[in-house]
Amino acid sequence: MRKILSSIILLALVLPTVSAQGQDFLRSTGKIYSVVAVILVIFVGIVIFLYRLDNKLTKLEKQIKNEQ
Repeated sequence: MRKILSSIILLALVLPTVSAQGQDFLRSTGKIYSVVAVILVIFVGIVIFLYRLDNKLTKLEKQIKNEQ
């Protein structure tokens, strides 16, 4: 859960750094929605990857614990 929160915080810090001019251009051409969609897909993919990785690690830790 800590990893997810740190990812959200990092994303919140990086997104506002896009210049206002760039945002206005993308908004006027309607491409801002494409950019937001791509960012969301990437973010959801990272969250799913981290969740599955955490589950696999937990399973391995339990397996190692049972062998000892």
